[in-house]
Amino acid sequence: MSSVSLGSWSAAPIAADRAAFLVPDEVAYFNTASLAPMLRSVRAAGAAALEQRARPWDIADDDWFTAVERLRRLVGRLFGDADGVALVPATSYGFATAAANLPVPAGSTIIVLAGEYPSGIYTWRRHATRHGARILTVAVEDGQDWTEAVLVAIGEATSVVSVPQVHWTDGAWLDLVRVARRAHDVGAALVIDASQSLGAVPLDVSILQPDFVVSVGYKWLLGPFGRGYLWVAPRHRDGQPIEENWIARKDAEQFASLVDYRDEYQAGARRFDQGARTLFELTPMAIAAMTQILDWQVEHIAASLSAITARIETRLTGLGLDSPTRQRGPHLLGLPLPVGTAEHVTSTLADRGVYAAVRGPALRISPHLHTNDEDIDRLVDALAAAF
Repeated sequence: MSSVSLGSWSAAPIAADRAAFLVPDEVAYFNTASLAPMLRSVRAAGAAALEQRARPWDIADDDWFTAVERLRRLVGRLFGDADGVALVPATSYGFATAAANLPVPAGSTIIVLAGEYPSGIYTWRRHATRHGARILTVAVEDGQDWTEAVLVAIGEATSVVSVPQVHWTDGAWLDLVRVARRAHDVGAALVIDASQSLGAVPLDVSILQPDFVVSVGYKWLLGPFGRGYLWVAPRHRDGQPIEENWIARKDAEQFASLVDYRDEYQAGARRFDQGARTLFELTPMAIAAMTQILDWQVEHIAASLSAITARIETRLTGLGLDSPTRQRGPHLLGLPLPVGTAEHVTSTLADRGVYAAVRGPALRISPHLHTNDEDIDRLVDALAAAF
């Protein structure tokens, strides 16, 4: 195997904690990067939230604000900055907010990766067309990694660098410290899609100084579908939200005075929150997920997942399979598939109760702390049968 994990994963690994997840023994689930397995605590929180929602007469005015602010503080611990967190429904919403607040002069370039997740691509295409800018799609040449390819592409004409921490198809790693340094040198904005890394890999905004970071909550943050997060740099927090809603305005807690319309927003990045941000049914689930992530600690999660993916690589060496990347994150493993074999491979795995996903040319294997030795055995055996 030629792939290596990058980063400082020197924290102590955590033992497999399958009991924390709702994954039956007969299932070997390696698709966290698509939709995380559910934590038992998250399901319990959801059930309790539905019970509360069934009694609207018991929901007080303060309840519209207290849970979301607790969630904001928890998510803020991942960034070291709660006031910079906005609550959004999807990455597309976060990208739209970033685009609405980033100038792109006519003739400038917006850098994206080849094969990147489409939500950001579609946003930047529209933004470039609207302002007379152009999209520069970076591809990896022979002998390059993604970091090198992006660094070569960034130049004086670059207005926005929009990159992930790992490529979503195969976990290929980007050295965001080097990318950020180069973007800042040319005066370009940096937008990070952390959907495939936040919660599994540390991300230090104090070092990177990005303009915006966006992430869904239902992948590595182990939360419910429909709750995502946007971190906004201080220099943009007086910017323009993409919608105007009452709950983001100053003194919105005073229900009796809502018709005394206010131009002022609540502090920090709250002006960028989605409408109906309270989400009585989902917010408690997101709180339970974030509480568990923070209890495990991201650096320990990264070390644990690095150990798991390394074991998988070692086991697959004998099958003659190789990773498509020389450098990858600790939590994702991409295996190249011969053309035309994707359906056969995934069906063979599923027939044996093993679940992974094909993204681009790779079989993407994405474990979590539910993954145990028996799961790895079943994955290896199923791949041996497939090939």
